[in-house]
Amino acid sequence: QLQASGGGLAQAGGSLRLSCAASGRTFSASTMGWVRQAPGKEREFVAGINWIAYTTWYTDSVKGRFTISRDNAKNTVYLQMNSLKPEDTAVYYCAAGRLTIATQLSDFDYWGQGTQVTVSS
Repeated sequence: QLQASGGGLAQAGGSLRLSCAASGRTFSASTMGWVRQAPGKEREFVAGINWIAYTTWYTDSVKGRFTISRDNAKNTVYLQMNSLKPEDTAVYYCAAGRLTIATQLSDFDYWGQGTQVTVSS
């Protein structure tokens, strides 16, 4: 089970930190990711981190602004979002999968509920 939190309202240029707490014993061997869905748009991959050397990868639109990290001791994955833009407004979902690199929605096996992020201009 994945439980996301930390969403809210931020001004453009501001920051938010999302957290996703995972239950279960396979978290440390799972690739974790964040996916978002803006109003009227399809879900899109945002960031991922695997359990092998904690390798990370991002969609181009958030590179240099967002940072994904994980704490296996706490079974938690984070998404630090800086320099937020109005186009970052979306519902953000955390997801887990078994592939070492996951960028497609179908690469993820488990999904949490979303947390709303709204960025005002």
